[in-house]
Amino acid sequence: MPGTDPAEALAAVFSELPAFPYLPELPGRGPGADLVGRTAALLVDMPVETTTGGWRLASRPGRDASRAASMLARDLDELEEAAQGWDGPLKVQACGPWTMAAAVELTRRRDPALADPGAVADLTGSLAEGVAAHVAEVRKRVPGATLVLQLDEPSLPAVLAGAVPSASGLNRITEVEGATAAASLRTILSGAGVFSIVHCCAPGAPLTVIAAAAAGAVSLDLSLLRRDEEDGLAEAVEAGLGVLAGATGIAGPARPPGRPPAPRDVAQRVRELWHRIGQPPAAAIASVVITPSCGLAGTTPAGARQILARCREAARILPELIEEGQP
Repeated sequence: MPGTDPAEALAAVFSELPAFPYLPELPGRGPGADLVGRTAALLVDMPVETTTGGWRLASRPGRDASRAASMLARDLDELEEAAQGWDGPLKVQACGPWTMAAAVELTRRRDPALADPGAVADLTGSLAEGVAAHVAEVRKRVPGATLVLQLDEPSLPAVLAGAVPSASGLNRITEVEGATAAASLRTILSGAGVFSIVHCCAPGAPLTVIAAAAAGAVSLDLSLLRRDEEDGLAEAVEAGLGVLAGATGIAGPARPPGRPPAPRDVAQRVRELWHRIGQPPAAAIASVVITPSCGLAGTTPAGARQILARCREAARILPELIEEGQP
């Protein structure tokens, strides 16, 4: 989410998404509030520090890790205040192990932790313990909520393809097998013990790996889903995987500036996808959550509210389109 005030962001989320709110991330606050730094605050016995290019594993805890932990603690305090009496679903999110391994450098060399299988194993174990503790802390603060965990894995396709560059940029880190990637994801998801989502807003979201990790749902940007990938989505849905369909969002490489789609157009887009993959249209009501295409940090607080409202209205319209029998 945009902005730097967690109370303001939470007010927007609970106002615009009363059926499925979440704990926002506010990367505009700087290092430690970004996807990787925020998740680094969850790591157990694995300190990190900032570098000129991002984050790296550190030999001892320092100021950077303390700042990230402090911001997360403030966010939890604000969540506890905003969610008093809440008894519905509540989503929390963290960076997944493979995106962390691709982004965080090793302690004594500049290569990503991904280049060292031992470091990846340590990172996965630390993250699994930290995420489970985070879920438990949120449950304690909002005891009536039904928690949902989302792991953000934008780098997962590159990890599987062997496309993550070394420090020099002259080489690529050896690709990771799908079974290995799924096992690490499964370790974290199973340890959390709640309904889970894997979010991948990059082209080529690996649906088979996400399903093999025993995730309950996949979150993806529909604008990046190629027609030749739709059969894979159909198979995943038939196997029981839910879909968080990123159907509207801010302008970007795949979404040029222009008039944002109306909620009915957003709902129709989801309806048409379900028709193309051969799924019963009515199943979309039970299987799909309409979401922004990806993060909203690049827009304004008012713009983020508008996009969330558009998603909510599109979800309301979707059953109407199905009842009308539109193709």
